[in-house]
Amino acid sequence: MNSPVEQLLKQLITYDKSVAQPVYIQVAQQIINAIQRGYLSKGNKLPGTRVLSQLLKVHRNTAVAIYDELASQGWVEIQANKGTFVLFPEANTTKIKASAQAINEAYQYSKTTGFPFQKSFHLSPTAQTSEANYSINDGKPDLRLHPVHQFSRWYSAAMKRNNLVSKWNTTNESSYGLFQTQLCNFLNTTRGFHIKSNNIVSTRSTEMSLYIVSQLLIKPNDVVLVGQLSNYSANMIFQQAGATIRTVPVDNNGLDINYIKTHFVKNRIRCVYICANRDYPTTVSLSAERRLQLLQLAKAYGFAIIEDDYDYDFQFDGSSMQPMASADANGMVIYLGKLGQSLFPSFQTGFVVAPENLISEAKNYLQLLDEQGDLIQEQMLSELIYEGEIYRLLKKNVVTYKQRRDWLCKQLDIHLNNIVTYKIPSGGLAIWLEFKTKISLVKLAEAANTYDLFLPKTILYQDQNNCAIRFGFGHLNDTEIEIVVKKLKEAYAEVSNS
Repeated sequence: MNSPVEQLLKQLITYDKSVAQPVYIQVAQQIINAIQRGYLSKGNKLPGTRVLSQLLKVHRNTAVAIYDELASQGWVEIQANKGTFVLFPEANTTKIKASAQAINEAYQYSKTTGFPFQKSFHLSPTAQTSEANYSINDGKPDLRLHPVHQFSRWYSAAMKRNNLVSKWNTTNESSYGLFQTQLCNFLNTTRGFHIKSNNIVSTRSTEMSLYIVSQLLIKPNDVVLVGQLSNYSANMIFQQAGATIRTVPVDNNGLDINYIKTHFVKNRIRCVYICANRDYPTTVSLSAERRLQLLQLAKAYGFAIIEDDYDYDFQFDGSSMQPMASADANGMVIYLGKLGQSLFPSFQTGFVVAPENLISEAKNYLQLLDEQGDLIQEQMLSELIYEGEIYRLLKKNVVTYKQRRDWLCKQLDIHLNNIVTYKIPSGGLAIWLEFKTKISLVKLAEAANTYDLFLPKTILYQDQNNCAIRFGFGHLNDTEIEIVVKKLKEAYAEVSNS
């Protein structure tokens, strides 16, 4: 052995060729573990691929794949003609017509009902279509990063499990508990929770989670407090439940808790909806001091806190702040989250974490909405959590998204420096862009469309105090980001000169 590092790798690393997980992944995960535990320090030079292949008795191509995997996740830096060096990334911690109708109409389906029904004025459609080749959204992941080939193997394996059919046919509640157990373990490890299966319910999406919670919490005319701009989809759900929505100012430290104290009285607030880790849409984080103030005020005033942690997983700088729910000893917080954002949306799942009595009622509600569930999805996600694949995919994608955020900031500085202001967010897949000179954002969207760029109305924020857009970059690669920023500049120039 020529170095202590080689001796250490020889002692620590083992692999099993009989298991489904590729050898290079097994070895890479063990090297990551060694870095996390401090056995390998930042700056340590790892052996070359030829030496590593001899050391571990693997093909040299496997050794190359090991280092490529580590580099893609940000654990090592490969320097040409120098070697591979250890890094230590910051923690992420319905037609029936009357006979009097014309005969040709008997073969046309009715456009309207022959009976009255209750219309919803709150659920206005937000979906828009465009022929543009480029678009900006509010911060969605890039589906091209989904591991298609690996995923097809995982899904196929889950489909072939012998106990799958029995799970669907059984009436034993314990047969549905594996996924909840694995999800609890994952959240306890990554978010500092101390929860069990009776504290969690999984849903199809965060929106379904919030809908169920709002049905349990809100009666007509109940007061719900949200941030000054807030999440449009959440607001529609609250309004549909009959809530009276009141807004609270948001500054650089997040939601203004003192405003709540001075403008509302005890027992008059039903719940406060927040995105504590990063406010939607402004990306401002709720400070630790205000988190504590909000928890204390919730207990004193008797209102619930709905904590929507929609982008906890996408933390680039430093560590994500632990959820308020993880420090909630009084049962005041209902936590909403999402798992599998590195996968196709149909394989992502939402979840609610709350005290046992609320979760019990939520499960009753969910049984009405989604009795069948998706056991294949749950089986597969359980295995991906257990084998560490969810964490690995997330870690790998975070490196990519951080690079995209930094590249976007560079392009904004080059092309829009005199036009917009922004603060670099510590995480998330969107940046809050404020225009220095107020313009019509509707006209900006129209002009952008002529330049083959689609700006949906859901990312435009314009009122007396705001002229800004929520620029989602996660779905764009570096080349697309540069193109989109240039097109946005051209559209702005057209509007500002008109």
